[in-house]
Amino acid sequence: MRQFARRVLRTKYWLVAACTLAMLAGCAQVRYYMQAAQGQYSLWSDARPIDDWLGDPATDPQLKARLEKALLIRRFAVQELGLPDNASYKNYAALSRPFVLWNVVATPELSLRPIQWCFPIAGCVSYRGYYSKGDAMAYADELRGEGNDVQVGGVPAYSTLGWFSDPLLSTFINYSDAELARMVFHELAHQVVYVPGDTQFNESFATAVEEAGVQRWLELYGTDDMRLAYMRYNGRRAEFLELLVRHRQMLADNYASKTSVRHRRAEKARIFAHLQSDYLKLKESWGGYAGYDRWFAEPLTNAHLSAVGTYHDYLPAFRSLLKKERTFVRFYGAVQKMAALDFAQRQQRLDQLARTATADSVPAEDGQKAAPGML
Repeated sequence: MRQFARRVLRTKYWLVAACTLAMLAGCAQVRYYMQAAQGQYSLWSDARPIDDWLGDPATDPQLKARLEKALLIRRFAVQELGLPDNASYKNYAALSRPFVLWNVVATPELSLRPIQWCFPIAGCVSYRGYYSKGDAMAYADELRGEGNDVQVGGVPAYSTLGWFSDPLLSTFINYSDAELARMVFHELAHQVVYVPGDTQFNESFATAVEEAGVQRWLELYGTDDMRLAYMRYNGRRAEFLELLVRHRQMLADNYASKTSVRHRRAEKARIFAHLQSDYLKLKESWGGYAGYDRWFAEPLTNAHLSAVGTYHDYLPAFRSLLKKERTFVRFYGAVQKMAALDFAQRQQRLDQLARTATADSVPAEDGQKAAPGML
């Protein structure tokens, strides 16, 4: 009961803070902050402790199995990966929608640089999140009316960076074991280190944690079939990312050219048509795997490609650092030190680590393979 009372008080405080910030920011922000506060509060209202769900005879047996697996993953995250042992992912909420929220991303018509929005805790980010798809689509229409390219994408999970207790959600609870573990490890990593305004740093770090974490998880709890399925999944993901990065560079070259606006628009349309054609070929090579079809559910725009690479740009650098530090606890300490640097110093350190990773990947002249790092 006391825990519930504390949660209510904290929620009231957050709602008041959100309203105050909105007033200070101007009337245009009031509705946005209010929907964010109400959306977060609704998650808490819907969430119940996992033990309550497991003890309820009305809970579907399949859901019970997934929740039990989630508890095992949560304990693994603390014991094996050194991730925070707090109340996050110990409650579960069944939502009546396919995603917890929808992100709106926008760019100018002939640019890949995303429009940014700045917030008190998260810093400046290249998206705005809405708990209602209708609200997200309405704001997207406003941005399109201003001549921007816009994408609206559903988000299955997000992190409140340890400020609040993030629940497990119906939007991702039925993922495969490896994917569920990946999601939990990634979001908990954001609670360890987060630099406001530096999305590439934050996401590459969290991706490095999820990657190494899932590798350990599969070593301990995976079957041969699970490991093979996840290897195939990672292979497809890498090939899809390479496809997007290649076409993103084609667009960047087009926009940087000195040709007329008319020519750049025509070339833009040609590149997107080429992307769709190449994707169909890639899909065929996968035996018809359709997991990325949803990415093409709406007309392609610059906004679709603006964040490509964000989760992977510095991944080799963080892999190199984890290999050097050998344990997750030491790795987190080293990353926290980097997070305390200014932006230029942080980038310089990441570039150094990336060069080390590249050098380590070059085979020795005598033909011997380098020893794998201890992860």
